[in-house]
Amino acid sequence: MRRGVLSFFAAAVGLFAIGDAARAANATLIEAAKKEGEVVWYTTLIVNQAIRPLKEAFETKYPGITMQYSRADDSPTALKLLNEAKVSRIQADIFDGLYNMVALQRAGLITPYPPANFAQYPTELKDKDGYWIAILLYVFAPGINTNMVPPAEAPKTLEDLLDPKWKGKMAWNTSSVAGGPGFVGNLLLSRGEERGMEYLRALARQQIINVEASSRTILDQVISGEFPIGLMMFNHHTVISARKGAPTVWLKIEPVPVAFDAISLLKDAPHPNAARLLMEFLTSEEGQHVLQKSDYLPALPSVPAMVPGLRPEDGGFKATYFYPAEVDAQMPHWSKIVADLFR
Repeated sequence: MRRGVLSFFAAAVGLFAIGDAARAANATLIEAAKKEGEVVWYTTLIVNQAIRPLKEAFETKYPGITMQYSRADDSPTALKLLNEAKVSRIQADIFDGLYNMVALQRAGLITPYPPANFAQYPTELKDKDGYWIAILLYVFAPGINTNMVPPAEAPKTLEDLLDPKWKGKMAWNTSSVAGGPGFVGNLLLSRGEERGMEYLRALARQQIINVEASSRTILDQVISGEFPIGLMMFNHHTVISARKGAPTVWLKIEPVPVAFDAISLLKDAPHPNAARLLMEFLTSEEGQHVLQKSDYLPALPSVPAMVPGLRPEDGGFKATYFYPAEVDAQMPHWSKIVADLFR
């Protein structure tokens, strides 16, 4: 038998062996998770839109394991876990968020766990040591009312936003990454402090309308005609609304700021095996498809967005990624700039 043929058969046997080992490891994890019987997830995601579909899919795939959840925003979730750790009563197994894992990692409350398909996720969407991995993306962009701003006349660049005709016609919220602080962060990270601040001082003269509401609420106000442009809208929200007949599109003004929701495993998880199994599910193609069908942007590149072009890799646009440690360190600075220049 020729050497090439022998090499082929040797490689094939090796692949089968790897496959058998992976299946055995997975079966062992499933059996251990079933003995624990449940997994508890502290989540920031919308319950009806994401968590209930994920719970149904996970429990259907793994009968005998119940997925419990508790929903709160980033900061309350971190505070709750820190308080539980103080009395040695951690209740959750995994949690998700944008940057709350930084404080919890600092406190020694999370442990690395790279899921089986860790290598399939881009470098930008995972911690190199496995402390967190993204499950979905948030892409922020201006959203317009197309009845008030014909797309052909809409701003195309950041400099276009400085045109006097948009003075007093743009809105954002002032208290989150999906608002003024995120817009500021994008400018400072992409242009540097000096050039970024020069632009922001010019933008401040445009009299941005500050709205103390969520990005989704501001987009609804744009759609209803309260103002023509909402800055820092979730781009997939404009697609969801346009599907329903709303007069809105998002503007691909580069660099586009991108954040993500990431999951982490708690070091003292009461149900560690079920927690790992849930993380495997959430990062798998199957779990990512559930998020896609729930109108989120999946983080796994092989699972398409709800429509093509919403993510940097399939939309071909430059992005500024907001990493957890960066947001944790810079958010006070970005928020102060918003307060000093835009309030």
